[in-house]
Amino acid sequence: MAEYLSAVNAPQLYLLVAIVLTVMTAVCFVFLIKSYRAGLKLGMDRKVLRRAITSSATFTLLPSISILLGVIALSGSLGVPMSWLRLSVIGSLQYELNVAEIAAQSAGLSGLRLEELSPQAFITIALVMTVGILGGILCCIFFLKGYLGKLKAKPKAEGSGKPGFGAHATTAMFVGLCATFVGSYVGKAVHGEGMSLIVALIAGAVMGIFEYFIQKKGKAVLENFSLAASMLIAMACAVVIGLFV
Repeated sequence: MAEYLSAVNAPQLYLLVAIVLTVMTAVCFVFLIKSYRAGLKLGMDRKVLRRAITSSATFTLLPSISILLGVIALSGSLGVPMSWLRLSVIGSLQYELNVAEIAAQSAGLSGLRLEELSPQAFITIALVMTVGILGGILCCIFFLKGYLGKLKAKPKAEGSGKPGFGAHATTAMFVGLCATFVGSYVGKAVHGEGMSLIVALIAGAVMGIFEYFIQKKGKAVLENFSLAASMLIAMACAVVIGLFV
């Protein structure tokens, strides 16, 4: 275990990840400068542009809390550099955990259990995670332009004003994703490992409370806190339950 942790947290990996993220940060600054100059050419007020930059940076900080939690959650099994890279460029915690679990099981392990992982298994998991996420990029490059029309909701002028294929497809995929995770948690609970299901139910309940205040009480500002708060509260409950079970 010590050898594995030393390998996945090697200084060389930190250096490679730092180089990639430095390039990505530079690209962001290039787009920021170009956008600012384009706004000035359009005649926009400098104060308006600066206010847009400030507000965007402020609203970016809150959602990033959940990303940081994802890095912490993944780093326990995949090391800090890989987790840092995967959740900083393209990816989400739900995808990364699911794919990493599948890759680990395909490599003959029972899951992302630290005591079973090895440098060879890490390479397999990292390769599967990286290649898998490229599918979305390639689809956007080659197929997104022709597919955008199908994702738009039907305009109200056409009569019904009901959502189009895109809205239904997104809902169906989200329900399928939730069913996959919850189904696996139920399966673990049947075999005596109910912690995952309990934590998922707690997180869902907390998110439901946030959604009530956001949708019914008009507290839209809470949307920036909902994901991070749900994860933190569920993780804290998992720690408390673990102490007494």
